[in-house]
Amino acid sequence: MTDFDLLGIGNALVDVVVQADDAFLAEHNLDKGGMMLVDPERSDFLYTKMGPATESSGGSCGNTMAGFASLGGRGAYIGKVRNDEFGKVFRHDLDAIGVIFATPSAEDGPSTGRCLVMVTPDAQRTMCTTLGAATSLTVADIDADQVQASAAVYMEGYLFDPPEAKAAFVRAAEIAHAADRKVSITLSDSFCVDRHRAAFAHLVDSHIDILFANEDEIVSLYEAGSFDEALQAVRGRCEIACLTRSEKGSVIVAGDEVYEVPAAPVGKVVDTTGAGDLFAAGFLYGYTQGRDPATCGAIGGIAAAEVIAHYGARPAVSLSSLL
Repeated sequence: MTDFDLLGIGNALVDVVVQADDAFLAEHNLDKGGMMLVDPERSDFLYTKMGPATESSGGSCGNTMAGFASLGGRGAYIGKVRNDEFGKVFRHDLDAIGVIFATPSAEDGPSTGRCLVMVTPDAQRTMCTTLGAATSLTVADIDADQVQASAAVYMEGYLFDPPEAKAAFVRAAEIAHAADRKVSITLSDSFCVDRHRAAFAHLVDSHIDILFANEDEIVSLYEAGSFDEALQAVRGRCEIACLTRSEKGSVIVAGDEVYEVPAAPVGKVVDTTGAGDLFAAGFLYGYTQGRDPATCGAIGGIAAAEVIAHYGARPAVSLSSLL
């Protein structure tokens, strides 16, 4: 019996969500649908130009852990915040949903990171992220006891930029496998994959049991000409590859088996922010409860469908009530 079903490692960020139109994105040279890293000055400038916003704890892995807890899973989180107002909000929000967050706050250096999320009327989200204190995560922040006490570890590809974070990922994976735990990762964004393709491919081959990627990300990782080509390329590289395809649902590659899982029905798509994060939450909840891959994919689809039906990247209702 483990203390936790899932330990998440990611960028601890506060999301600032605002409705915007295509003209705003064009005016400020923002790539629609992508995630851009920006410096604090650029973030401050865009913030002053945005309309009324909603601020809430976020970060890709943080959203996954919120979904995981909403499904009834026992979770813990490793990430770095500054000992400032946003950092205290982030810590409080995880504590409030029952996710253990014991990583010490930074007492100096950059402030807690934030992500400006601009949602256009077609429900696409464009993100400008200032990582701030999140970039200061190091190997020293990997709590070996927590890793060993968790059935599975889930790592966020967005965190892969700083060299220290890469080392922290490898260290967490080594500790987990030595304790016979499972290791998973999300590729997070095709721009992220473009920057670190070789390192990601090596990580998947050497340390990953469960891979999460959307269609663009898996095609980018293997520089494939099509989704089907990328699917063949990922075969045998990890225990399970979970490939999401928006309204087409997901494809789960597990050994010799390929499961095509239809998307869960959605009345109206309002905001796609967090869809991949919540799919991972649902899949990993099913996986840590001993469900088969197709059922895990279906749970992931239910969690993703809930979050895209409203603004914000965390569940608005108890996900366990939807299963």
